[in-house]
Amino acid sequence: MPPQFYNENANKLAQQYLSKSFDEVHQSWSQLLPSVIKNAHARILDIGAGSGRDAKHIAQLAAQTHGTENKVQIVAVEPANLLAELGARQTTGLNVKWLTDSLPALSVITKQEVSFDLILLSAVWMHIPVSDRARSIRKLANLLKPGGKLVISLRHGQTIEDRNERKMHTVCVDELKQLASDVGLFTKLETQKESDKLGRDHVSWQTLVLQMPDDGTGAFPFIRHVALNDGKSATHKLALLRVLLRIADGHAGAVLRREPSPFGDRVILPVGLVALYWCHQYKDLIDSHNIFQTPNKNPNMGFMKANGWQKLTHRSASDYRIGNLFTGDDAIALHKTLSAAVSNIKTMPCRYITFPNREANRETNSDNTVFEVASKTVKAKDSIFLDLQTLEQWGEFSLPESTWLAFNRYACWIEPVLVNEWVKTMASYAGNAQYKAPENQYKLAQALNWEEPKRTTVEVRKRFELIQNVLPKDEKIHCVWSAKSLKQKYDIDHSMPFARWPNNDLWNLLPTDSQVNNQKNDRLPTEQKLKAAKERIQHWWQVAWLEPEDQIQKRFFAEANIALPGLSSDNSSVDDLFEALMMQRGRLKEMQQLREW
Repeated sequence: MPPQFYNENANKLAQQYLSKSFDEVHQSWSQLLPSVIKNAHARILDIGAGSGRDAKHIAQLAAQTHGTENKVQIVAVEPANLLAELGARQTTGLNVKWLTDSLPALSVITKQEVSFDLILLSAVWMHIPVSDRARSIRKLANLLKPGGKLVISLRHGQTIEDRNERKMHTVCVDELKQLASDVGLFTKLETQKESDKLGRDHVSWQTLVLQMPDDGTGAFPFIRHVALNDGKSATHKLALLRVLLRIADGHAGAVLRREPSPFGDRVILPVGLVALYWCHQYKDLIDSHNIFQTPNKNPNMGFMKANGWQKLTHRSASDYRIGNLFTGDDAIALHKTLSAAVSNIKTMPCRYITFPNREANRETNSDNTVFEVASKTVKAKDSIFLDLQTLEQWGEFSLPESTWLAFNRYACWIEPVLVNEWVKTMASYAGNAQYKAPENQYKLAQALNWEEPKRTTVEVRKRFELIQNVLPKDEKIHCVWSAKSLKQKYDIDHSMPFARWPNNDLWNLLPTDSQVNNQKNDRLPTEQKLKAAKERIQHWWQVAWLEPEDQIQKRFFAEANIALPGLSSDNSSVDDLFEALMMQRGRLKEMQQLREW
């Protein structure tokens, strides 16, 4: 949609839109809305929200339905800033968040890594050129939850003025239905053409309601194909899938950007991060457990070089983590290890994991490989700090957005399949003959345990006690949840429960009253409780990690910017960090159905 026309005519258009009620405009499909709203945690996206009429109605309906228990979130997207300002005034005091974004990219929305129960495009589709429609519908399908609904109204009848000034294009319901079918959506409702509510004789409207039946993206069958059916001369393919799953599940902020392609949008990650997790995964499996990863009895794999991997045998998997600093010979060896891993990932699993039913260029294998690496040469240095910006130096890794979303949303179901197949694959190798019997294969499964950050609060306790000793006597640190003054007896709490999302980053560890922490246990704080604690949480972050100008401040933001959704790699704002924490709370609630406190 061209923002210029809508900005120049914002007041006139807002008055026009608000002259008709939601029920008048959306009568043809509004009977489907209550079933969405009855979910007190529903998330709804209004694209092209304009004057805010529809967002306001939906937010008011949610508030009336749930009262004080209302958690329904409405996100209103409008590319015309002046029109959005008028819309935001309409929804003041309601649970509506306004963002500037537009199809086909919807880059702001997708960066938040959330999905929606309902997406509404009212009077938007005619603004999307034919060349952008396939990408737009793929993007919208990827944003839907299983069972989610996509409502699109189609405007038929455009004047020459409409085409030139408002950049409108001809629309066709059959074209839209075919595009929807191509991405796994089915048609739930198709209305007949209706007259224009504003009395324009040359204009008529039609509504199509599309629905996501389940995962809908085709990602599950593909992942299953690679895990169970694809040939595996070594464990590379399974290793890459698990690495990507771990990044998607634990590092929502790792996405550099999304790019269009003929077969759907692709997610771009720093390939250095993929390599780091690759090394993390193989480190103890090979160095500690001595388990062979290829059919022959050669203990070495392509990335295990004498000047890199072999010089880091004294290191453990837990050293390969975001926020860690390597210096001296270890830093040089790690540089070379990551470079070797990038090369191995590029030439092995990325080359041989292909789409099962897609034609490719025989010489280059282009358009058939699922994962792509654009690598760069990195000169080894005697210091390396592991953060997103550092890991970008090795280049970029690209994967289909549908595969990324499947890993992101369904990690807890996919990972056991990958681990089980990896155990069976290792048990079949000659060098692992002692594990071939089924009763011994549990040892292989144990060796595949992903070494999580240890659930330790020692470092944070030391910082707490140091701060307590230097603060004036009349100034104390307070429990972030209850505001009680903390003295001798206190706990360090994981704000996002470690038992459900193992994250031991500095931003996630907060001082609390022991009794309050016992009440919270492994539950997720409610949205209201987290909001109420904002000032105290940010105060703790400031005094504990941000006032000293040292390496700890750098580590604090490095950990947060990659773990939480929607943050840039160079973010240094605690307000943006807290907003991302709120989003992550919502994601965990939705994806893992955690109990709230």
